[in-house]
Amino acid sequence: MIASKTRLQENTVHAAITPGLSPKGGFDLGPLNRAIIGAASVAMSAICLFALTRGIMGAAPDHYGWRNWSVMIHVATVIPAVPLGGYLLLTRKGTKLHKMLGKVWLGLMVVTAIAIVFIRGGTDFSWIHIFVPMTLLGSYKAISTARARDIQAHKKHIVGMYMGALMIPGIFSFMPGRFMWALLFG
Repeated sequence: MIASKTRLQENTVHAAITPGLSPKGGFDLGPLNRAIIGAASVAMSAICLFALTRGIMGAAPDHYGWRNWSVMIHVATVIPAVPLGGYLLLTRKGTKLHKMLGKVWLGLMVVTAIAIVFIRGGTDFSWIHIFVPMTLLGSYKAISTARARDIQAHKKHIVGMYMGALMIPGIFSFMPGRFMWALLFG
């Protein structure tokens, strides 16, 4: 009896965190948010890939970012986080694959945030460094809410991190004078 009750509880938890199996309390983003996240993910991924290809092929001017390890670590971890995060937000939740890739994504985000602490733009810190504690705290909250099965809070933290700590700074990374600007437009 206890074994079947535990199995029933597991199925109930699985249904609660898997879209399509439970209409309320799930991770449904809604069609507008899905479209925004999908478009942002595809556009940012394509622009970053194009910029990096230009840089690797020698079509972009030399930039100090190529010689700065902090910049290289930051770029190497943030670029794959863009499409991976979009994929995770738009696909089925609660699966083993989702959990594994979610851990990879959070790892990329944490390394990205730590790497930016060592990137200097002529001063000790700039406004972009505000995203470091936001990302680290968001990562902790995303993990703790997922473990507590608080899916609505998990959704809030993940979507907030994806749009607020990844996409918004990503847009600003293409400002004139910055590394990605030089790769894309230089």
